[in-house]
Parts: sequence; C-alpha cells; structure tokens
Amino acid sequence: MTRISNELKNEMREVLENNILNFWTGRMTDTVNGGYYGRIDGNDRLVADADKGAILNARILWSFAAAYRVLGDNSYLAAARRAKDYIVEHFIDHKYGGVYWSLDCEGRPKDRKKQIYAIGFAIYGLSEYARATGDSAALDCAISLYRDIEAHAFDPVNNGYTEAMTEEWGHIDDMRLSDKDENMSKTMNTHLHIIEPYTNLYRVWPDAELRGRLLNLLDVFTGKILNPDTSHLDLFFDDAWNGRRNIQSFGHDIEASWLLHETALVLGDEEVLRRIAPVVRDVARAADEGLRPDGAMVYEKWLDTGRTDTELHWWVQCENIIGHVNLYQHFGDEAALETAVSCWNFVKERLIDRKGGEWFWSIRPDGTPNRDDDKAGFWKCPYHNTRMCLEIMERDF
Repeated sequence: MTRISNELKNEMREVLENNILNFWTGRMTDTVNGGYYGRIDGNDRLVADADKGAILNARILWSFAAAYRVLGDNSYLAAARRAKDYIVEHFIDHKYGGVYWSLDCEGRPKDRKKQIYAIGFAIYGLSEYARATGDSAALDCAISLYRDIEAHAFDPVNNGYTEAMTEEWGHIDDMRLSDKDENMSKTMNTHLHIIEPYTNLYRVWPDAELRGRLLNLLDVFTGKILNPDTSHLDLFFDDAWNGRRNIQSFGHDIEASWLLHETALVLGDEEVLRRIAPVVRDVARAADEGLRPDGAMVYEKWLDTGRTDTELHWWVQCENIIGHVNLYQHFGDEAALETAVSCWNFVKERLIDRKGGEWFWSIRPDGTPNRDDDKAGFWKCPYHNTRMCLEIMERDF
C-alpha cells in the first residue's frame, strides 16, 4: 500500500500545482478592480463584470493559504494575501459584523444579507491564513466573525444555528442558501460548514468556549441531524429540529464522515473519539449507497419520488476520495482505499480539464462533461479539489 499512497501523493501534487492553482492565479486574478474575478463560464469565457461571492473569495483564501502552508511557495502566499486583503476591505461588514453575501464587480455590497454558511467560510479562510503565516490580525478577524455567529445565530432554546439573517441580524423570510434548497431555518449543510471552520480556528486558537461549541456541534450532529434509522444525515429542519427525511445527499454524507472525525481528532479527547468513531463508519457506509462500480459517487436521492440524480459532481468525487482514505488510514479499511483509488482514476480520466485547466462542474449521465455550469464562479471554487490534494499529500497512510 505504500507504493499506492506515494503514487497518489505525487499525482495529487502535480494536479494541484499544474492544473488547479495555476488556473486561479493565471485566469481569475482581477487586475482591474482587485481580488479575483467572479466567474469563468463552462466554456472558459471570463465574465469580468460578474458579481463576487463571499463563498468563492473565502474558499480562494483557504485554498492558497493551505497550499502555502504545505508547499511553502511564496506565490501561493501572495495569492492568499490578495484574497485576505480583499475580504477584509470589501466583504466584512465593519458596521454590523459578519460578511456580505455578494459584491458587484467593483467591490460594492450587492446583497448585504448575513448567510451563516458564508461567514463560516470566511472564518475557515482567515484561520488557515493565520495557521500558515502566524498573522495575528487575520486570527483576530476570524475570532470576531466566530463571535458574530455565536452572538446572533446560535439558538439557545433549541440548540444549533439559524440559517440566515438580515444585514442588521434581524429575521429574514428567505433563508435559502441556494434556489434548490428548502426554505428552512436550520440545515445540515450550514452546521457542517460551521463545525469545519470552528475546528480549524481551534487549531490556532484553542479557546475553552470554542472547545465547548465544538463538542456541542458534535452532539447536534449525532442527536439532531443524523438519521438513526438510515445513518444518512437529514438536510432541512425548522427551529425545533422537525425535518423532512426526504433527501439522501451522498456527497455530504461522505464529507461529514471525515470532517466530524477531524473535529474529534483535533479536540484530542479519547472519549469523544470512541463515541464518534462508529458514527464515522456508519455515515460513510450510508454514503456508499451512492457509489458506482467504478468508484465514482452520484449526487443524491429523493426518497419521496425514488429518483436518483446520477450526475457526477466534482466536489462529491473530492469528498469521496478523502472520506475513503480516512477510513483506510484510521480504521484499516483496505476496500475503502481501493474505492478512493478507483474514484481518483475516474477523476483523472473524466473530470479534469487537461486543455482548459481546472475541472468540469460534473459529468452528465450520458458521459459528457457539463459545460452549462461554471468552471469558476459563485459556487465553483478551488476549495474541494485543492483540499483533496492537500489532504492526501499530508496524510500518513
């Protein structure tokens, strides 16, 4: 298995540096208005006047900060600093706190709502920059955003975090993260992307209150979000955690399996690890219902209609690979490593755009690459595939 792991690590580095990161620095750097452009469409056309999203910019920050931390290349530090400076100057709401959801192409606030998911990613990027550089100002900014979430979004009655609020932290009627989501006040996805940045923040700021928040989030996942009958994670809930158990999202399941395990590992508590370990395996096993024979993972299934979305999204394959390597590394599951290798072979052959750079959004059920959706944009960011490469490169397996 050492030969397999070495081959994987080498191939991941080559794709990371020569296909992913150079695409973002070479094609997405906005030399006119600062920061990064908002969009390149699926046919590799730059849309210079596209709005700039908080999620895209925070994920760019995380990706280049993490790449610099692992590889030590100063060009990645410069790219990370560019993203960090732009976020601090333009995205952070210096009056009310939090971050704006979007800006216009010149950096003026476009949608001022406070989507907690986006604030979580800003914490993720800023804490990674602090982790990579020791920058105290970036850390202070991440801590301030953490305190914004705790002050405004935490539900002290029912536990958990609300989905979205207005600019001034008031009630907002439409809480949806995207048009395809249900308009519910609490979601699995946002909680996953709160525990993720909180864990990274704890790495550089091991605060006692933050530790308590992480332990509570693990309880929320195991006690509220995890479906005890299926081991899938349910997606949408009201304030009191009443939800519709109608969708199984295989990509989110496998992503959560290793992110929850990461939180337990970072906390370093053996009792917590013993409690979370079976959840990690059970959720990953449930996610495997979405595997194809070639190791790739389909998107999701609707239980009320029986329909399965068999499109093969870029981010799902990334999380599929990390999640299965995690099972091999920590639980000795050799079949999981085989799944990861098979999925990586699919990615190399089908998803990576060797000509235009970066990856296609997805492969359609008919086997063709999806060019209708962005190559880079509001949701298509370097975070999932950069993280996959770095996770495999850093892991000892």
